[in-house]
Order: sequence, then structure tokens, then C-alpha cells
Amino acid sequence: MTHETSLRVLHLATSNEVFFSQQIETLERKGVNTTVLVVPGADQIDGDMGSGRGPMEYLRFLPQVRRELRSGEYDLIHANYGLTAPFAITQFQLPVVVTLWGSDVVGADGAVTKACAWRCDAITVRSEEMRELLGRDAHILPSGIDLEKFELMDREAACEQVGWDPDRTHVLFPYSPDYERKNYPLAERVVERTRDRLGTDEDELALQTISGVPHELVPVFMNAADALLLTSRHEGSPNTVKEAMACNLPVVSTDVGDVRTRLRNVSPSGVGETEVELVDHLVDVLESGVRSNGRGEVREVSWDRIGDRILEIYDQVLSP
Repeated sequence: MTHETSLRVLHLATSNEVFFSQQIETLERKGVNTTVLVVPGADQIDGDMGSGRGPMEYLRFLPQVRRELRSGEYDLIHANYGLTAPFAITQFQLPVVVTLWGSDVVGADGAVTKACAWRCDAITVRSEEMRELLGRDAHILPSGIDLEKFELMDREAACEQVGWDPDRTHVLFPYSPDYERKNYPLAERVVERTRDRLGTDEDELALQTISGVPHELVPVFMNAADALLLTSRHEGSPNTVKEAMACNLPVVSTDVGDVRTRLRNVSPSGVGETEVELVDHLVDVLESGVRSNGRGEVREVSWDRIGDRILEIYDQVLSP
């Protein structure tokens, strides 16, 4: 199988997340003929791909998948998020690739994923941590970053565009405070303790949250902010970290997913395992007052390169 050969791939997904749509666009640019089926009732909820659906929605999904397989001629099935894997492995004619995003290897979703893993021809995970949780061999494949969309821009111009005071220091928590897995209360405590350390108050050092904004505006917020603060309990390969890196925005994060790997050569930035360590890193970042070198370090996970790696996996599972 060569990349010039037009592959027909049926993608199953729990929702049309931005990063999933970017993956599809990348594969189509590289000549893959894709069809996407999404679980009924899908809503994008700040990256929580499994949210908002119950057993009835998933039961309705099975006949949709079977109808599509009868009507189309496909080379393989690519299941995106572990809860779609059962629908891919109920047929025995086509090879199955499954891509796991992070939360689908823990809890109830993780139990479904692990039960299906043995029937999949290839699995991709976002980090070594995920591979260890899964308990079987898998390709480590981070989600990609669109370097054309996430570009550098003047901070004052970015602040003006999003309505922030450029004279204040802005720490960006890039999710809704209600998104439990992202652990906003920890972010609040870290910023409050950072204010105490720096001798500032809320008027000088603001904790900003964003939710429900068009994805095209996210790079503007990244360029307007002085630091990105990620306090998640668990992640796979968080897009926000790579997006911040592309904008040279310093990142302070809990030690989740592949964040430590991504930030290994990025400065100023930091990964903390405790609240105290997070405060120390955030103080260091804000006292430095400079942007990071993240853009140069994140080029290795551009969508173009990730797309090529996906095609290599397709070639492997389709080889006789």
C-alpha cells in the first residue's frame, strides 16, 4: 500500500471535536477518502469526547455503522475514542485502528477500551502514561497542532482584541471553571498563592477562563496571556499546551499525559507534581516576563507530520 493509493477509511467518533476535525482534514489533504460517523446526540463540551450520551444513543449508533459498512467499500475502520471501539470490532472483514484521547483509558470508559483492545489491529495513544494504563503495545502519537492558525502576534494588539487590560498580568485557564476534570479550584489556589508571593492583587494579576469561544479566537487569547495554567487531573496529549507553545506562551502544568515530554526543552515553563511546585513555576515564569521558545519545540507535532505517521500505521495494518 502506498500513500498515492486512495484509501477509503470509515471514521467513528463520539463528537466532532476541533482536533478530530483537524485530523480528518489532514488525512483528506494527503489523499485519504474519509467518511465520518458520529454517535447521535454528540455535543462538543470543552474536549470531553464521551460526554452527554447514554446507552440509547450508543444503541442507535450500531445500526448506523452497519448500514454504512454495507453501502460503502472501505479499506479499514478508524475508531476515535475508546467508546467507539465496540462498533468497529463487531465486524470481522476490515482491520481496525483505534485512537485513544486520554480519559478513555481510565474509569468506566477505560474498562470498555481495554476489553476491546485485543481485537484492534493497531492502537494509538497520546503518551507513555496512557500506554502503561492501557496495558498493551500501542503507538505513541500526540494530537497535532496547526502552526498556521497558532501564530505569533503582538501582545497589546491581542489584549485589545479580547478586551483585556494590557497593563495587567493575565494567567489563562483555557477551559470552563465547571469542567471538573480540569480542576479549576486548584488553578484558583495556585494563582492566589502566586499573588501572595509576588505582592500583587486581583487587579494586577488576573486568572482568565475561556469557554465556548470560536476556535479561531483561541490563538488571540494565547498571545494576550502571560502564562497558561493547566491543572488537570489527567490528560492524554492536551492540545492547549501545544497551542500555547506555538504562540510562545509559557506553560505551567500538572504532570499529566505527555506534558513533561512536550515541555522538556521549553523555557520559561514548568511541570509541577504538587501545588507548591506549581506556584514556584508560575512565580518564576511571571518574574521572568518573557515569552517561551515553545514554537520551535512544537514543530515536531505539526498536523502534517502527524498525518504522515497515521498513514504509516494504515500501511502497516493493510500490509499482507
